[in-house]
Amino acid sequence: MTASALLIRLAEDDDDFILSLVPRFVDFTLPPWRRRHECVEGIRNDLLRHLEDQPANSYLFVAEDANGERVGFIHLQRTADFFTGRSNCHVSDLAVAPRHESNGVGRALLAHAEEWAREHHCQLVTLAVFPGNERARALYEATGYAPDLLRLAKSVR
Repeated sequence: MTASALLIRLAEDDDDFILSLVPRFVDFTLPPWRRRHECVEGIRNDLLRHLEDQPANSYLFVAEDANGERVGFIHLQRTADFFTGRSNCHVSDLAVAPRHESNGVGRALLAHAEEWAREHHCQLVTLAVFPGNERARALYEATGYAPDLLRLAKSVR
């Protein structure tokens, strides 16, 4: 599937398709201090809030194939760079429907994010990914993303 074969549009507040993909965000080995159900609930609640409230600087996009089938989504947030204060575009969430994996949907959504960032005069496109999400990490690295800051954690419980 090519990027030109996809329609990438703003999500609507009733795009339950987005919420149906939330389990994809924990479909790999999580750090030992993360609980799968807590991650799912937190991500779902955050996406639901962004869908319903449409807060400033938050943009959800849905990708549809030529038949109008929804095949993935990306959630962008406009942020300020800590060091420079300039605008950045943060990929908060990106998910592809399982049966559309390896068809270029993720690449097309990332390309959309980069074009959106250029149009909105952002300096960087940033994202975060769990270390165990090897499939996503491979996509990000293959499309030119590289470490910027490394967030470490240690459970104290």
